[in-house]
Amino acid sequence: MDRLDNTIRPYAWGSTTAIPQLLGVEPTGEPQAEMWMGAHPGAPSRTARGPLNEVIGEDPEQELGRGAVAKFGPRLPFLLKVLAAGAPLSLQVHPNLEQAKEGYEDEERRGVPIDAPHRNYKDANHKPELICALTEFDGLCGFRTPDEAAELLAGLDVDSLKPYVDLLHAHPEDAALREVLTAVLSADPEDMARTVTEATAACARLGGAYAPYADLAHHFPGDPGVIAAMLLNYVQLQPGEALFLGAGVPHAYLNGLGVEIMANSDNVLRCGLTPKHVDVPELLRVVRFEAGDPGVLRPEASPDGEEVYATPIDEFRLSRFVLAEGAAPRDLTRATPQILLCTAGSVRADGITLAPGQSVFVPAGEKAEASGNGTIFRATVVA
Repeated sequence: MDRLDNTIRPYAWGSTTAIPQLLGVEPTGEPQAEMWMGAHPGAPSRTARGPLNEVIGEDPEQELGRGAVAKFGPRLPFLLKVLAAGAPLSLQVHPNLEQAKEGYEDEERRGVPIDAPHRNYKDANHKPELICALTEFDGLCGFRTPDEAAELLAGLDVDSLKPYVDLLHAHPEDAALREVLTAVLSADPEDMARTVTEATAACARLGGAYAPYADLAHHFPGDPGVIAAMLLNYVQLQPGEALFLGAGVPHAYLNGLGVEIMANSDNVLRCGLTPKHVDVPELLRVVRFEAGDPGVLRPEASPDGEEVYATPIDEFRLSRFVLAEGAAPRDLTRATPQILLCTAGSVRADGITLAPGQSVFVPAGEKAEASGNGTIFRATVVA
């Protein structure tokens, strides 16, 4: 078992206080957006044996287990994070595995530099992800029904939005959403900026259900993503609740602290709320225009006390244990690799004491027990 020393990413949207508060340290005054735990080559966790990606690379079957290597290759297939949003992230969507492979191969064939700002596919992998709230957590996830979106837009009483309201009423569900998102993202930038400015004033005046969009516009004035965001479900997670973001589901995190886990990929197609490149045709190829409930997840408890967040993919499996002092240690031994993360209290994992924000890597098959008084998340794979 290896104690992990993890990198904190200082992205501009990060909270200046949430991760320091979790770790029990003084804020630096700079944004601290994500703490990465895993073997991603961009910022691998450090161990006493060396960077985790190098440790795994030296003996993949020993560290990951034969089953995981056979299924996912000689690498840890997930990245675990603590994510602290102090401002909205970009409105975005991720490709499925086939789309990622096609897009990556196409850009490689055309010689698009991997670091080019207009490059869409950094790798050939998909990027399903799960976010579990540690505090109240606000986000956008999946499309509202066209009728709900039309009602929200109509309530602003902005003349330039009325054609979108008509489109939402006039077409079948998937066609309506596609046409309106296409129109919003393809509109003349100056005209759309005026529309967003007028809509922002209305949102600020009306408050209530419109307040989140006034806040979006405060961070991204004139951005068409403000209007696009109104097509999506607004979600407020309570601590312990989660969202699974599958391929093609537009989403954005707005505010709060959570544990995030994802398949190892950097593929993001942006829809707005960003100064970065937005490739509208490719975005429309990837987005799933399906309306419905965002599907808030609550953990499913098993007899041994493990609370599992069920998802339909195998690259990661996230669960948690709420431990009580004096209770028998929980046997966490698995034939797959694990990262254990403490988020509350004090937890002992085979002689290593973990405070909130601290984590360990457990190689496949290595005996692992947890005890103490606190909460520990377990990230592993299905192999």
